[in-house]
Amino acid sequence: MTEKLTNLMTIVRDMKSAVLSYSGGVDSTFLLKILHLTNIRTLAVTAHSEITPHCDFMFAMQVVEEFGINHVVIKTDELSNEDFVKNNPDRCFICKNKRFRIISDIARSKGYTFVLEGSNVDDIMDYRPGKKAAEKNNVRSPLIESEFTKQEIRECSKHLGLSTWDRPSSPCLATRFPYGQRITKDLLKRVDQAEAFLKSLGLKNVRVRDHGGVARIEVDVDNMELLLDPQTRKKISEQLKTLGYIFITLDLDGYVRGSLNIRSSLNNGNYFLS
Repeated sequence: MTEKLTNLMTIVRDMKSAVLSYSGGVDSTFLLKILHLTNIRTLAVTAHSEITPHCDFMFAMQVVEEFGINHVVIKTDELSNEDFVKNNPDRCFICKNKRFRIISDIARSKGYTFVLEGSNVDDIMDYRPGKKAAEKNNVRSPLIESEFTKQEIRECSKHLGLSTWDRPSSPCLATRFPYGQRITKDLLKRVDQAEAFLKSLGLKNVRVRDHGGVARIEVDVDNMELLLDPQTRKKISEQLKTLGYIFITLDLDGYVRGSLNIRSSLNNGNYFLS
C-alpha cells in the first residue's frame, strides 16, 4: 500500500499541473487530496446538470472549499442531445466525451498540462464506456496507473482523514434507467427525490431503478430489514407513489455493483448500467 501511494504521488508530482474532473466521490476526492498534498498547480472542475444527484453536487462544492483548491463548475446539458436522451448503450460515452472535451479546453486555455479523472483498476472489469471517452481525449487516470483498487483507495482515504473513505458510490442518475428507456428531466428528478427520501431514513447505499411506473429499490442486504418494517414500508410506498410510481418493489438480490450489467447478459444483450 505504501509503495502504491508513493508511486501515485510521484506520478502526480511529475505532472507539474493538472485539471481534475471532480465529482465528490470516493475516488476523485482521494485523487484531489493527493494533488493537494503534492502541491502542484491544480484546478478542480465539477459538471452540474439534471443527471447529477443534488446531494452529490453540494458535497463536491463543500469538499473543494475545505481544500481551498481552485474550482470551476461547468453546466452541461445532456438532455439537449437526442442521442443521449434515447439512452442507448453508448450513452455514457456521449456524456463523458463532451464533458472531457470541455474540461480539456479549460485546461488548454488556462495553461494546465494534464486532465485527470478518478477511475481505479476495479473499473476496468466493469462496462465503462466513459473510459473510452477518457482515452479519446487523452485524459489520464493516475489511480489506474498506480494500480489502486477501490478498497485500497478507501483505506488510504481513511488514513488521510477523508470523510469520503466510507461514502457509497454514486454514479449519475441516468444509470437508474434501463437502456432504451428515454431519459427526461422529470424522470431524473423523480429518481433523485426518491433516493433522497430513502437516504433520509438512514439508508446509505441505495438505488431506485426506474422501470416506467415501477420503482425497483436496491439496498445492501443488511438494510433490507429496515425497509420491511411495516411502518417504514408504508412510508416508502406512500412517498414514492406521490412521485408518480404505481408499483414499489424491493430487489431481493440487494444492491450489487454492476448488477444491471450482469442481468443484461441474460436479456438478449440489452445492457444496463449500475
